[in-house]
Amino acid sequence: MLLTNLDLVELTAFRHHLHRHPEVSGQEEWTAAEVVRSLQALAPDRILTGLGGHGVAAVWQAAEPGPTVLFRSELDALPIEELSQAEYRSTIPGKAHLCGHEGHSTILLGLARIIARNPPARGRVVLLFQPAEEDGSGAAAVLADPRFAEITPDWAFALHNMPGHPLGQAIIAPGPANCASEGLRVVFRGRTAHASAPETGVSPVLALSELMPAALAAGTGGPLKPGFRLVSICHARMGEPAFGITPGEGELWLTLRTLADADMAALRDRVTGLAKGLAGAHGLEVDISHHDRFAACVNDPEASTAILRAVEALGLPLGDFGFPMRASEDFGLFGRHARSAMFLLGSGEASPALHNPDFDFPDALIPRGVAIFDRIRRDLLG
Repeated sequence: MLLTNLDLVELTAFRHHLHRHPEVSGQEEWTAAEVVRSLQALAPDRILTGLGGHGVAAVWQAAEPGPTVLFRSELDALPIEELSQAEYRSTIPGKAHLCGHEGHSTILLGLARIIARNPPARGRVVLLFQPAEEDGSGAAAVLADPRFAEITPDWAFALHNMPGHPLGQAIIAPGPANCASEGLRVVFRGRTAHASAPETGVSPVLALSELMPAALAAGTGGPLKPGFRLVSICHARMGEPAFGITPGEGELWLTLRTLADADMAALRDRVTGLAKGLAGAHGLEVDISHHDRFAACVNDPEASTAILRAVEALGLPLGDFGFPMRASEDFGLFGRHARSAMFLLGSGEASPALHNPDFDFPDALIPRGVAIFDRIRRDLLG
């Protein structure tokens, strides 16, 4: 069953509606309410709201038993100013949908329309609109919500648009798909002093200057193969911007990245150990906090095959991306509960990159994404 022309007009309008009103991670209350309003008109058997924050799940239950198949999209936007002349550009300063999450959610609503007209013959379909993907907290919060046990899937699927590849080209591969990553904020605290008498203070200057090359040496990157470790320095700050003061506090923000979850703990211990050792050596106190934690995303072979079969059955073009990606994606956590896989859909070779201020999700991907998801669910559930 295909989307009608009216469906496409209405879905495109809905995508533009979401695009005008972006909400960043953890703040997706309005977005979730708009999704619920659209779902209610399609009368699923159940709608769960407030999952792991502002998450929404729509459930269609067949009379005949069978597996539960989950399709997931994201609700959140980015804290970036949009540079666009589009009529539907962001109306909220400093926030914009520059990753395509509003397009992914629109695809799920298109799938909901088809399911409402042609419910599953057996099992269950769950459409999950997940909050807070961009900071890595959303999937973990949804999975920790006690109500997730009521919709725990046997299969889980997701897609992401990918600039730099032909529009509508599908890309899928089993095995590692996205790296694990974690942000570390290291704060050194000493004692401020007058710049004419720096010896009376305790400065973080040497600790910071020594930590940066040492941390970089702990994760030098290289080929994406077992043992891959990468440390990136993202931000540094010391004291006040004044010539008469030597700093008593300084901080460093780093991102750690590994191909496998098992390697993250070792890299984390290595960098935090360096920070603590330098603090002790220079008479400083140190506070270390952890942020934006993403598990590695690994595509299950059977779930990957289900996507590949759907794409081939639809006669759609397949491309090669060269998995895995250094970038992280919190969908990987669903793989601990289900056979899961994520595929990519090309959003145009000339498209601006994801998170660029001029990126815009191409509406032409809406029917393509819906068709692939629908074929997967029909293959698995009839």
